[in-house]
Amino acid sequence: MPQLDTDLPSVRQLQGFIKDEQELEIKLLNGDILIGKLRWLDPNCLCLLTADQQPITIWCHAIAYLKPL
Repeated sequence: MPQLDTDLPSVRQLQGFIKDEQELEIKLLNGDILIGKLRWLDPNCLCLLTADQQPITIWCHAIAYLKPL
């Protein structure tokens, strides 16, 4: 199983979003936009917690971009 490379700036940024409970907008390649707080990440997926406390697991390869709000 691949390990999460915490030396990468992108991984450190995402870990910071988790620590700071930063609200994010995530746009998927299919055009859907999701808003919530990042709860965890692994080498393949992210978990976004929506405003109504629903966890959504998102495959990283499905993400077009994410940005802090």
